[in-house]
Amino acid sequence: MTGPWTRLMAVGAVAGTGLAVVSGAAGWGTAHRLLAALALPWLVFGFAALLTARIVHLTAAALAFAATVVLARRAAMSDSSSQRVDPRDYLTLTKPRVMSLLLLTGGAAIFVGAGGLPAWGVFALTMTGLALACGGAAALNHYLDRDIDPLMGERTARRPVASGRVSPHVALEFGIALSAVSFVLLDALVNLPTALLALGGNLFYVLVYTRWLKRTTPQNIVIGGAAGAVPPLVGYAGAAGHLGWAALVMFGIVFLWTPPHFWALALMIREHYANARVPMLPVVRGDRETARQIALYTVALVAATLLPVAFGVFGLVYAVPALVLGLVFAWGAFRLWRQTTKARAVALFHYSLLYLALLFVAMAIDAVA
Repeated sequence: MTGPWTRLMAVGAVAGTGLAVVSGAAGWGTAHRLLAALALPWLVFGFAALLTARIVHLTAAALAFAATVVLARRAAMSDSSSQRVDPRDYLTLTKPRVMSLLLLTGGAAIFVGAGGLPAWGVFALTMTGLALACGGAAALNHYLDRDIDPLMGERTARRPVASGRVSPHVALEFGIALSAVSFVLLDALVNLPTALLALGGNLFYVLVYTRWLKRTTPQNIVIGGAAGAVPPLVGYAGAAGHLGWAALVMFGIVFLWTPPHFWALALMIREHYANARVPMLPVVRGDRETARQIALYTVALVAATLLPVAFGVFGLVYAVPALVLGLVFAWGAFRLWRQTTKARAVALFHYSLLYLALLFVAMAIDAVA
């Protein structure tokens, strides 16, 4: 069965690959790269972009164009039920509120990777590619969690796929399309390491965390937190073309921040996770043990944010906010441990969002100062 995104991809494949072949043969340079960035998402995540020898590259592109014509014809003639989707539901599939924090950490890392103010073209392209990757992963999350979302309360039950407003195959196509566009945009117009990091984070979140860890172990968010820590790597590599110590530090900070942040959320909605049989830590080990783990991880997090200052990775402009923000976070975590209530979990959860945002803003300002 084909849906609107499959048919759109088929039309885009024919038009894009045709223009890319013509522009490449004519030697249009930058225009060809832009056209290829539009065309190649429909070609196995931009594999053809790796064939740089001119004759081989053009031959592969011509064969790809022929293949897309055949596939487009098959897609157009397939029987399928068309579903009209409200554009707002497409936006919801990308989880914009979650994406905003991911983009903030990635954007701050661009400043750190550039060692100051980045080239605005690089900044815009990297942020666009990262947003597409995050949105694609989120849409695929909606697709995979469509069975448990109705069980986890009114908020998740109202999601587009769980509520039936968007069919699963449309969400799947949409997620794959965004992920593919992200990879080729970053590969063609930023650099290959950035594209691979964004794709790797996408796949880890979808396949390792959502599909496997989330439903099998109370340590799901500890290991799965690596996916949410990838945006700083993407941003840094987008500006620098490679990874450095600062990138690994930012990755580690988000990695350690994720368990106390999500466990505070889990304390807030423990009953929802229990209803869906998702083995989050409060469901399996209880609220008190979860609060203790939150306190321990917060101590490790605060130490990890200050250690880079001692090694000169970040300076005083970052150090002072990191210390103050960390002390407040630790106070909230130990306060929750002393008296584990939903109100204190809510307060810590909301503060954790502000904490990470301000911490990464401090990193960006430190890089410019």
